[in-house]
Amino acid sequence: MHQDFCLQAEEEFNIEKGRLVHTQRVKIMDHYEKKEKQIEQHKKIQMSHLKNQARLKVLKARDDMVTDLLNEARQRIADIVKDPERYSKLLEGLVLQGFYQLLEPKVTIRCRQQDVEMVQAAVNKNMLIYKEAVKSNLTVRIDQDRFLQSNIYGGVEVYNDNGKIKVSNTLESRLELVAQQMMPEIRETLFGANPNRRFLD
Repeated sequence: MHQDFCLQAEEEFNIEKGRLVHTQRVKIMDHYEKKEKQIEQHKKIQMSHLKNQARLKVLKARDDMVTDLLNEARQRIADIVKDPERYSKLLEGLVLQGFYQLLEPKVTIRCRQQDVEMVQAAVNKNMLIYKEAVKSNLTVRIDQDRFLQSNIYGGVEVYNDNGKIKVSNTLESRLELVAQQMMPEIRETLFGANPNRRFLD
């Protein structure tokens, strides 16, 4: 009887011990599983952070290259302006383009004060070309009261008679327009098609 009791007690003890060991094992496994998940999550966050940093560096380098390219274009424009022959030809084109874009019988032109004579020569040369092309007369006034800032590269602004419609043909606005229109092409030439996607894959 005593032996049976001892055997039963030992069996219950072993069952309880097994249950406790199993419970603790499950707890330990859960604990390490959670730790593993935390480490994995932390690694993912770090990788994402590193990728973002690298991506930002690439974007900054790209922007710097595009800025350098635009600065080079500005320098070339400045060189053209310094050459009276080339600049006068450029002004002729900008003035005539302004006439065609407005298609108004009366226009006012604003330019830098130092460009008045060249702009007047461009107007004189283009009046006949414009009249023959659109079969109508044109009255042009160069604004002598309000000039464009002398520190811009050059070019003209052409207004309709009441000044409500403006064609901005300054060299800065033309460069900005060309840069916006050509930016996708410039980026593709410099960096290939969709460099971001390729970099992040």
